[in-house]
Amino acid sequence: MKKAPSIISPLSTLLPYQKAWINDDARFKIGLMARQTGKSWTSALEAVRDCKERKTTWVCLSAGERQALEWMLKAREHVEAFKVAEAGYVEERDGAEMLLKQAEFRFPNGSRLIAIPANPATARGYSANLLLDEFAFHENPDQIWRALYPSISNPLKGIYKVRVVSTPNGLGNKFSDLWTKADGWSKHHVDIYEAVKAGLPVDIEELKRGLNDPEGWAQEFECQFLDAAAVLLPYDLIAGCESAEATTTISPEWWQTASAKPLFIGWDFARKRDLSVPWIAEQVGDVLHTREVVEYRGMSTPDQISNMDHRLRAARRVSVDYTGPGIGLGDELVKRFGEYNPEKHQFGKIELVTFTQNEKLKLFPALRVAFENKRLRVPVSRDVREDLHSMQRVATTGGSVTYRAPHTADGHADRCTALALCLRASGTMGGGINAETLSQIRIGVPANRTFQPRQFNPRRLA
Repeated sequence: MKKAPSIISPLSTLLPYQKAWINDDARFKIGLMARQTGKSWTSALEAVRDCKERKTTWVCLSAGERQALEWMLKAREHVEAFKVAEAGYVEERDGAEMLLKQAEFRFPNGSRLIAIPANPATARGYSANLLLDEFAFHENPDQIWRALYPSISNPLKGIYKVRVVSTPNGLGNKFSDLWTKADGWSKHHVDIYEAVKAGLPVDIEELKRGLNDPEGWAQEFECQFLDAAAVLLPYDLIAGCESAEATTTISPEWWQTASAKPLFIGWDFARKRDLSVPWIAEQVGDVLHTREVVEYRGMSTPDQISNMDHRLRAARRVSVDYTGPGIGLGDELVKRFGEYNPEKHQFGKIELVTFTQNEKLKLFPALRVAFENKRLRVPVSRDVREDLHSMQRVATTGGSVTYRAPHTADGHADRCTALALCLRASGTMGGGINAETLSQIRIGVPANRTFQPRQFNPRRLA
């Protein structure tokens, strides 16, 4: 007679710092944890175990839709490992490609797990145990906290648990305030060195070399609060420019007459690690309408050029990422179509854009202004929306500003960068502000300082 296989509980595989988190039943608990240390996996396990043992509800608010669904996937893996039957799972949207409202999992005992991409509007109205996942990266974390705290702190609505976990994302946001100032909270600190010492199977030096970003390493893996950051394009700003008329692909027949149209291309180029994204848009009146968002992954440079040839021939101007592997692409395109560089009296089709700090301070503020002025039409697409939403505006303690996005399996805000380059190619940097005017504006000042023009008369914008 065969012996029945034993069930391995997910709790048996926890590392010491994960066990410490799971076994800490404090009502208010906060975790300052490095990337790749399993914080979402561990927080999902705590919620699943609680739902399994009693009838209750847990709500996880994540920084975006992708993160919310990833957290829910981890939770469902724990449910399966615990051998708990599924009573129902549903994702609520207004349409197939519309922003997720919530994902909900139901247990046979009536318990619920709910995952939501967080913003102040979606944060209201929940009386449940609360998890703020990667809270430092939420849109407006201060407003989210103000929307949530009355419901979770009111004893008449129930005694609920609150869990806040995140990697640092600078000073001056609600997560950094809670970590440094909150009294009566149970605090858990796990940097990459502590995690590896506890048994996390990660090669620290290999990871550090791969990131190749000292400031990013200090913040994301050593858990240091270095600067202040905010989402460049909040969901509501993106939604204001989403249109069913904007498309990610278009028929081959459309291209037969495309050369007569005012088409512009921004190309964020990549060969291996990230997505290579040419973004094609048509100028219709004073609005850029997206026609295609092409994506290549791991394709050779000659094959990418060959695939793009008919689009490049139809475009009036192409702004190309001329950094790293993009240098070879840019040089080849200049040979074929000529360089656009008015300062050198060159008026070909290809503009080579080297991603210096100064160029970032032109490209991304201009993109924000174009969204604010609704001078763009972008596709109703989950992938595009999440990519645009991932770009962060980062103000350092020294007063400078830069723009960065986390590396994920879906890229590095490559679509966002391609759209910014497409806007530049069109010559309307910021929706009605031309490139020369924009370059005169003092951009990149910290968010708490006044936005001032430099030797520039604002009446020119009228």
